[in-house]
Formats: sequence, structure tokens, C-alpha cells
Amino acid sequence: MPPTPADATLGVLAETSPRNRSFGLYVHVPFCAKRCHYCSFNTAPLERPAEMRRYVGAVRQEIELLAGAPWASSVAIETIFFGGGTPSLLEADDMASLLDNVRARFGVGPHVEVTVECNPESVSREKLAAYRAAGVNRISLGVQALDDSILPRLGRLHDARGARAAFEAAREAGCDNVSVDLMYGLPEQDATIWRRSLEGVLGWQPEHLSAYGLTLDAGSLWAVTGVAGLPAEEAVVEQYWTLARAAAARGFEHYEISNYARPGYRSRHNQVYWQAAEYLALGPGACGFVGDVRYGNIKPV
Repeated sequence: MPPTPADATLGVLAETSPRNRSFGLYVHVPFCAKRCHYCSFNTAPLERPAEMRRYVGAVRQEIELLAGAPWASSVAIETIFFGGGTPSLLEADDMASLLDNVRARFGVGPHVEVTVECNPESVSREKLAAYRAAGVNRISLGVQALDDSILPRLGRLHDARGARAAFEAAREAGCDNVSVDLMYGLPEQDATIWRRSLEGVLGWQPEHLSAYGLTLDAGSLWAVTGVAGLPAEEAVVEQYWTLARAAAARGFEHYEISNYARPGYRSRHNQVYWQAAEYLALGPGACGFVGDVRYGNIKPV
């Protein structure tokens, strides 16, 4: 039988010597209820429960493959990040099962940071409490905007009220490390609309804020069709500075280009990437970095 792509990746990693014993782990969940118009990530609509079951089973197999590397037993996983896609489409039992599999096959640091990206419409207090019981200790909530005329244009499925309800559900579930994502430079987003979204989210008092300027990346719907109503470059720059000043006034540290944190709440996993540290990758299209080797999993075709 000819070698599979997974066999080839494992072969390369088996011959690689890690530079450190502290690792991050990225888990890509490639499903969404609906693909947003600006999104260029490796995602697809989740149409049948069987698709998620197949995905979870495949990730378990991939954990076993990575654990077969000769150095795997000597490294410690210090951060785990479930990105997507919409990882909060995972049922709590599946989240717990995957985290248990990682703990069983790798050394996991006693203070591991476990982040899950969540869309507002896909979470509840009960689900977030179950995630927390499974070991998740950081939530990244994809709000993007708090204007009900902009959100549907982006392809988002929540409204401003639903975003606030999701944040409150996280607090009620005992989540004390919550990050919120926002976007600026959006169609028809003037200075007033942007400030309203920004001040609204800052008023929730999250521990962390990530804010990204819209880019029309290849692979997104808007990159193909174009989009009308984008603000001028000067307006986008001013939105960025409005963000930086407002975050600083609320006590946030601007520690990366797009990331702001209260003291003690920087994303440790983000810093793995910024500091060129090592990390493993699970899931279709996910990328890892071990020793001097960067590798990427095959995307679905």
C-alpha cells in the first residue's frame, strides 16, 4: 500500500528534533452553519451530524499519529486552540473526548490555556458550562459588529442582542477569560457605527479584545464578487486609532497589532505564533511548526 499524506507528514516529523519542550496545539474545526461573505478560511457548511462524527473520529486518529513521533512523550502542551470554522458546533461530549485524547497521549501542562472560538448563535450557558467542565478555560466570541444593519450583510447569523446574550451566557457559565472579536473597515460602517460597536463591547468588560480590519482575501465570496460601500482608507485608519485609544482608556494593553488584553490576559496561544515557538496541528488545513519544519495538513477537495 502506498504511503498516505498523513504517513508522509509523520515521517518528516519523526526526523525532526524539537527546539523546545513547550508546545502549542491548534485544532481546526472546518464546519460552519453558514460561511460568512468575508471568510477565506478552510470551512464548509455542516449539513449532517454524520459529518461531525467523521471529523471527530479522524482527529482522534490524527492524535494517535502525532503521538507516534519519537519525541512526542517528552514535550508538554501548554496551549490548545480550537479554531475554525465554528468550533462551538462541537457538542460538549465531543469536546471533552478530544481533550481527553490529547491528555492521554501527550503531556499537558498543569496551567494549559484551552481556547475555543464560538459564534454567538451556537452557544448557551449549558454548553459553555459543559465546555468549562471539559477543561476549556478561555472563550473567543466572534461578535464582529453590534449593528443590526451590518451583521446580516456580513453573513452573520446573530444580531446585537444575541451577541450580548452569548457574552452573558459565558459569564453565567463561570467563564472568567473571555475574548471578543470585532471587525472594522466594514461596508457602510462609518465612525459613529464603529464607535457604537466598540464602546458597546468594551462596556461588557471582556478580558481580551481582538479587532481586525476587513481584507478581501482570495477564497472569500467578497474577493470574487466585490463589495460596495467600503469606507475610504483614511476612514479605516481613523477607526483603527479610535480603537487603540478607546482600548487604552479602558486599561487594555495593545500587545499585538490586532490584540488588546487586560493585564494578565494576553492570549498565550497567539504569542506562540508571534514568538516563532513550536506547535502541533490537528484537522484539515491546519498548520504546525516543529524544529525547523513548517507543515500543513491537506484541505478537503
